[in-house]
Order: sequence, then C-alpha cells, then structure tokens
Amino acid sequence: MTEITPAEAQETEALEGFGVASLCGTDLRIKSVDQWRPSYLRALRQGDYDTWAAGVLHEDDVQTFVDLDATFAEINDFTSAAMEAVGETPGKSGGRSTSRRSTRKR
Repeated sequence: MTEITPAEAQETEALEGFGVASLCGTDLRIKSVDQWRPSYLRALRQGDYDTWAAGVLHEDDVQTFVDLDATFAEINDFTSAAMEAVGETPGKSGGRSTSRRSTRKR
C-alpha cells in the first residue's frame, strides 16, 4: 500500500467537495452545485461573472479568476466545464418543468 505524503493529503483536502475546471490553462476549484445559491445562477445569466465566481469558486481561486481576465468565449467554455464538473448540465434548470397537458378536469 502506498503512503500518502503530507502534500498529497493537503491537496486531497483542498479538493474535497469541489470540482475542477480549467480557465486559460489554470485549474480552478468549483463548489458542489448543492452549495450554490439561486443568486449565483442569476449573476451568471446576467453576465456578472465576478459575482458568480465569488459565489461558486473556492475562496482562494476567486482572485485568480479575476486576474486571468479571460475573454467571453473562454469564460463561456469555463462556466460550462465548471457546471459539468459539479454535476449541473449547462442550460438545464433544476426546477420542475410544466406539463404540456392540463391536469385540470373539464
């Protein structure tokens, strides 16, 4: 059995509960989707990427996200990869969908 080094243990602990996605070649940690608030998705839909990042990224990665100053295309790729990394399908709502058929008796 291979022993885990202190550095490996620290890295594992840092990633626990987080997904990882790459922006401009830099790996950033994203909180599990069950820790997201609706306001984070609103910020993302409104193009307020800094607010979204502050809400969903590991606190140590938020400034890195801002400093990378990525293009819209790079951010769109990153947010899609980030959502997939934490189990959310981009463009899909977790809310209930409405039925096309009415369930009301006539």
